[in-house]
Amino acid sequence: MQELIKKGQKFLMNTYGRLPIVLDKGKGNLAQDVQGKQYLDFLGGIAVNGLGHCNPQMVAKIEQQAQKIIHCSNYFWTVEQIELAQMLVELSCGDKAFFANSGAEANEGAMKLARIWAEKNFGKGKNKILTLQGSFHGRTLATLTATGQDNFHKYFSPLLQGVDYVECDLQKAKAKMTDDVCAILLEPVQGEGGVNVLPADFMQELQKLCRKRNILLICDEVQSGIGRTGKFFAYEHSQIEPDIITCAKALGGGLPIGAILAKDSVAAAFSPGDHGSTFGGNPFVCGVAKEIVSVIADEDFLKSVSRTGGYFRQKLREIKGDKFKEIRGLGLMIGAELHEPKAKEIMKKCAEAGLFFCTCGDSTLRFLPALNTSVHDVDKAIAILEKIV
Repeated sequence: MQELIKKGQKFLMNTYGRLPIVLDKGKGNLAQDVQGKQYLDFLGGIAVNGLGHCNPQMVAKIEQQAQKIIHCSNYFWTVEQIELAQMLVELSCGDKAFFANSGAEANEGAMKLARIWAEKNFGKGKNKILTLQGSFHGRTLATLTATGQDNFHKYFSPLLQGVDYVECDLQKAKAKMTDDVCAILLEPVQGEGGVNVLPADFMQELQKLCRKRNILLICDEVQSGIGRTGKFFAYEHSQIEPDIITCAKALGGGLPIGAILAKDSVAAAFSPGDHGSTFGGNPFVCGVAKEIVSVIADEDFLKSVSRTGGYFRQKLREIKGDKFKEIRGLGLMIGAELHEPKAKEIMKKCAEAGLFFCTCGDSTLRFLPALNTSVHDVDKAIAILEKIV
């Protein structure tokens, strides 16, 4: 394994703080390294592996679709793209879909859509986008700018113009909703920011203000969408209807896909040539995504996500010794905040002991297991975590 790691260090750019583990196989909630050691994977590719590793239904669909058609230009219609768009529209408050390759691409596309909508409807000058402090929206220059955390901005100036940040406070948000603002972009549950669930009353009142002032409400559901919180989209918990929704991660189950969903009146701002993606919405990925959505969107499946998530959070609270300051989250998007900044140390020790998860900052453990995780696997994860904590 060490030889492989040295080779990786030689040929790969140093952009990730990788653990000294080389993974080789996966099945369900288990990942296996090149030496045969198995790990309980409650990181799930950072909320990507919604059905776990190598889900049989997904693998069968991959094989079937690969033998049918893999890629063609968006100069043509494809059955898979049309049918996936229909599924996502019917599961959301959106009316039209656009497909990209990632969450960052979807968010950047949503920002473009907001600006073109505003200019076509209100003229030049209404182009500012507000985002929340503590947010994370991607790694492209535009979505990096939209990310409301200064530590991500270091070294990348000048950032995109026309983006400003506001606290999760209705009055402070209202004060910044000036005539030049075209959209507010937010995560219903902030992932990288600490698994912070935005209050439903804040979301509802913000939507009212947006509609009153001709400002679009954009929900970034890249991490919280596709069943992660026990609803197909997390905004449903607040009983609102955003103008634009973005999603990715679990939509492809490991294959690269992102999507923008928008109301008809907003989507109409795009004309041919205004936006595009060479690989976005190719029939191979869309065909597999259809299979994933059909599984996750099932009402009983979503209820099981809520039940297992509630069980998991309760088990975290029961760990002896009052180790956690707060347990946050919805469904199987869970953050456990420590009293001390030891999250990375605990994460590394748990990985050595056979349990994967990730962190938010220095103090919060973040758990994003497969959505079909059993309570038995939760118990195994808790047993490992309790020993280390």
